[in-house]
Amino acid sequence: MHRHRRFFCIVLSACACAATAVGAQTNGANPPLALRGVMDKLGHDMQAVTGAIAQEDWALVARLAPQIARHEEPPATEKIRILTWLGAQASKFRGLDQQVHDAAMAMGDAAQRGDGPAVIDAFARVQHSCLACHQGYRKAFAEHFYPAR
Repeated sequence: MHRHRRFFCIVLSACACAATAVGAQTNGANPPLALRGVMDKLGHDMQAVTGAIAQEDWALVARLAPQIARHEEPPATEKIRILTWLGAQASKFRGLDQQVHDAAMAMGDAAQRGDGPAVIDAFARVQHSCLACHQGYRKAFAEHFYPAR
């Protein structure tokens, strides 16, 4: 179990660094899109899940998992801007979001059963999907929507 806790400490640190990096990419000339708030909330929920897993608080994981799976979306006009920018990559982007949804729901189901190893496996799948999305889109997204002045 210590190996799993070490893994989550590393993942939590990576999430905190990623959230800080996203925050640093905005400037006053280009106010943040609503998607930024969605990502901030997801980051908060993911950190809370990490803490709950460390405490083996399966009830809290079960409560947070659907919030992650069914996270808020930006307003329709912003969503259209983002999907238009993504172009042919929009289906891959949506696929990654679906992977997050499915893994988060599996995490919640496992937490309801009190199955710690399955919770950890599902949480890792959530993290992998988040990371794939961030590595695939975050830099180009920030450059497009928050160009440096």
